[in-house]
Amino acid sequence: MERPTLVPMRQELDNTRIDDFEATLARKIRDHLATASFNSGDTVALGVGSRGITPLVATVSTIIRELKAAGLEPFIVPAMGSHGGATPAGQEAVLAEYRITESVVGAPIRATMDTVVTGKGPRGFEYLMDANAYNADHVAVLGRVKPHTDFHGDIESGLCKMTVVGFGKQKGAERIHQHGLAESIPESAQVAVDTGKILMGVAMVENPLDEPAYVEVVGGDRFHSTDRELLEKARTILPVLPADALHMLIVDEMGKNISGAGMDTNVIGLFRLLGEGPRTPDYRYITTLRLTPESNGNATGIGMADLVTQQLVDDMNPDYTYMNCLTSMTVQGARVPMTLPTDEAAIDTGLGLARRAAGSDTPLMARITNTMKLQHFQASEPLAEQLEAAGSATRDGDPVALQFTPTGDLADLNGG
Repeated sequence: MERPTLVPMRQELDNTRIDDFEATLARKIRDHLATASFNSGDTVALGVGSRGITPLVATVSTIIRELKAAGLEPFIVPAMGSHGGATPAGQEAVLAEYRITESVVGAPIRATMDTVVTGKGPRGFEYLMDANAYNADHVAVLGRVKPHTDFHGDIESGLCKMTVVGFGKQKGAERIHQHGLAESIPESAQVAVDTGKILMGVAMVENPLDEPAYVEVVGGDRFHSTDRELLEKARTILPVLPADALHMLIVDEMGKNISGAGMDTNVIGLFRLLGEGPRTPDYRYITTLRLTPESNGNATGIGMADLVTQQLVDDMNPDYTYMNCLTSMTVQGARVPMTLPTDEAAIDTGLGLARRAAGSDTPLMARITNTMKLQHFQASEPLAEQLEAAGSATRDGDPVALQFTPTGDLADLNGG
């Protein structure tokens, strides 16, 4: 099959950033702790999740260092709902993949799936919290504020969600999804705040280059307002592809470290997860090639692709994937699409479908590394012309041909 060449493209994205992030974070933590209520020697459970913060080691290390400097005794709990196969060892292994270990960040890890009831919300549902965290003197929450992949509201991913889904472990996360994320997250977070256990929250927004753009350190009484304010900022800098419609999108990699849905539905369309709603954007066929190693086999979201490779399927851990999708009640995210033996076969099959959909040998086609890295991408010539004419992206080099190894792997996959 003769394949179209792809033009390297670049789009200008918001590059708001904090120049000296660690110093800024440390100062804000000190300012908050100066007015917070605690006793020297009190224990603090810091929740660390499974994705979403790029300078994670620096962030966690800075928080631990400042808590210790204030006379507190911090430890880390995995705040990741059902991830890691919903086992203590699995969740501790996820943290270790991100180098969140006692030797690196200076605080022990205490992993459990046991939970404690924090109270009842106004609709009568009981909400849960990690038992180790609840039994500490205080709780500290770390969360990235950003648009969620499963729903839209004025509070989505952020401090409130981490407090009740992350800290809620598998049982708590399951309960939140059962009763509706948009309603249950704010409601149950207020229940957690009312326990008086929350010492502080560190809320971050990252720019499209995965750099810290905004950070706030607040008490529990400001979790809801901070999530709302930072979500608006996050929406304005959210990276997306500057194309409303494509005949084919190649996604080099998907994974839980990239998005909770494996591929961000804000980029590829929420209808692909929900199976309903407007096709916005409308990418007719998506071919996805790999699962990131950081996903530890959790291939949640694989069902949003149309074509995948055998390598991706082989790297999928059904237990981890099913647990995540059952907890979130999105079983369609675990469905395995049409599976082709190699990158070459998957791309050529997708290209054949795209040409038929376009009625042309040169369909509108793009290739991205993943749904988080979108400043640079590749586009077929017709798409490149459209984007240039609209002023939404510029050429960043000469057209290149898709090259494959003798075994059918994409030659430049992940820089290879």
